[in-house]
This record gives sequence, C-alpha cells and structure tokens, in this order.
Amino acid sequence: MKLIFAGTPEFAAIALQALCDAGHEIGLVLTQPDRPAGRGMHARESRVKVLAKSRALPIAQPAGLKTAEAEALLRAIGAEAMVVAAYGLILPQAVLDIPPRGCLNIHASLLPRWRGAAPIQRALLAGDRETGITIMQMNAGLDTGDILLQETTPITDAESAATLHDRLAVMGGRCIVRTLQEQPVPVAQSEAAATYAAKISKAESAIDWKLSADEICRRIRAYNPVPGATTLLDGGVLKIWQARALAGAHAEPGVILGHGADGIIVAAADGAVCIMELQKAGGKRLPPAAFLAGTRLQPGARLGV
Repeated sequence: MKLIFAGTPEFAAIALQALCDAGHEIGLVLTQPDRPAGRGMHARESRVKVLAKSRALPIAQPAGLKTAEAEALLRAIGAEAMVVAAYGLILPQAVLDIPPRGCLNIHASLLPRWRGAAPIQRALLAGDRETGITIMQMNAGLDTGDILLQETTPITDAESAATLHDRLAVMGGRCIVRTLQEQPVPVAQSEAAATYAAKISKAESAIDWKLSADEICRRIRAYNPVPGATTLLDGGVLKIWQARALAGAHAEPGVILGHGADGIIVAAADGAVCIMELQKAGGKRLPPAAFLAGTRLQPGARLGV
C-alpha cells in the first residue's frame, strides 16, 4: 500500500521500519525540522529522518501543514493512507481528508485513557497495571477518533518510562501493520471514560518525600529518562534513576536512614525508599557503592533541602 508517514522520534522510527519491512511503499516521510541539540547546540536530524535517509525515502520537513503548498505536496503523492506517530504537528482537517483511507495514528495508551502528549508517563504515575497501543482513525479532536485496533501489555513494578516506551514502540509497529492488513471496523471512543495525559513539566520532577514510598517510586520510574526525578542534598541537585519501596520505616520524610552497597534508604510518609541509582549534577549515573565512594553521607542527613 502506498503511504505517507509522519513522525519524529525513535517511537515513530520503529513504526516506519515495520512498515518498510512489511513491504508498504512510503511515498513521503514527514518529520519535524532539524533542531539544535546537545552541548554545542548543533542542528540534529530526527530519528525518523535518519532512518528515511538510510532507506532512500523522500523526506519533507515543513514547519506546519496549514498552507496550500503543504496540502498540494501531500495530494501529489497519491497515497492511500497516512500513518502518524509522535509527529509533533497538528494535522488540519484539509490534510486529514486527503488520503482515501484517512490518517491513522499510533498512540501509546489504551484510548480513551490518556489522550494527549504524555500517555506513557501518566500511566506510570497513576499506577496503572496495564497499558498498550491504540491505532486510531484521526479526526480534528485531540486523540478522539475511532479505535481501529488495540493491543494490551502489563505494566510491571520495575517498569520505567524508558523500558515501557521501547516495548510499546515495537508493539506500535506491529499493530499498524496489522491494521493496514486487516482493515478492522472502527469503534467510537467512550467520552465518559476519557482521561488527559498532560505534557510532563520539569517542575514536576522534584520529589516530595512526604508522599508514600510507592508514589515516590512511581514518579522516579515515570520520569526516567526525561526529565529525571530530582531532589536536593546539601543544596546540590541529585537525580534519582532507580528506587524501590520499603515498608516499616518511621521517620521524618526525606531523612537518610542508612546506606550501603545495596542502596541509600530514605524515609517517606509511610515507609522508605531504597535508592539504587543516582547522579550528581554534571556527574555520571552511579550505583550506591560508587556514589558513596565519593560522597560522605551521615545517617540523619536529609534530602530535599
């Protein structure tokens, strides 16, 4: 099938690879313009662009799709459908109407739960026990289109946003290939069951040690890798990348109860958090033993101040 593909990050690149491997003809790849990134702020190509170039696929990087030029470009391709995955630009109704089979979106949640920009992180923050991929027939609303196909996967207690993203990306590629092959009957979403996955802000990353140990650990997992859960030690910022909840501790939240090679134990509202990987500002991610070799911690010291 001849397709237009629109996507930008790694999640989308994996779907594009799956479509190519399944034998679909990619008439055009849309991806965001190159952005400055890294310490040198040099222009960086998106993961989708890198893959498209390696496959010699035609590429366009418009700043938006609300122009006559963009619409004419898409019409000229003669694609049967457009596949969209984490593209980052709004598709106007005129563009949605171009392909005969419409525009199909790969969304990383079980819609209508977690419509919006951060479905993976919000599912982890909420303590959801499962999530999945939805292939949706796009309309002008925010992730409100009819459901074409869904596949579920459990969320484990050790799952981070990074590991869950990688599993869902592979599922997304598999699901879009299935959808194009099977052409399932659309099913309307339930508006009453809808929830919104707002974009994660950097301000959310600071750990509140007055929360329960379970909730703190969910936040640490949800913010790994971006923006990274943070706390303060002697006024300096620490990022915490891995932790597990412990029961039974009773102390002022944020107080360091003890430490060793297996972890740094910090009091929470209803127990404690065992930190298993952390990082000083400008330093490397370290296990507790390596961190403690360069940093003296006294029991009774406090994080978050």
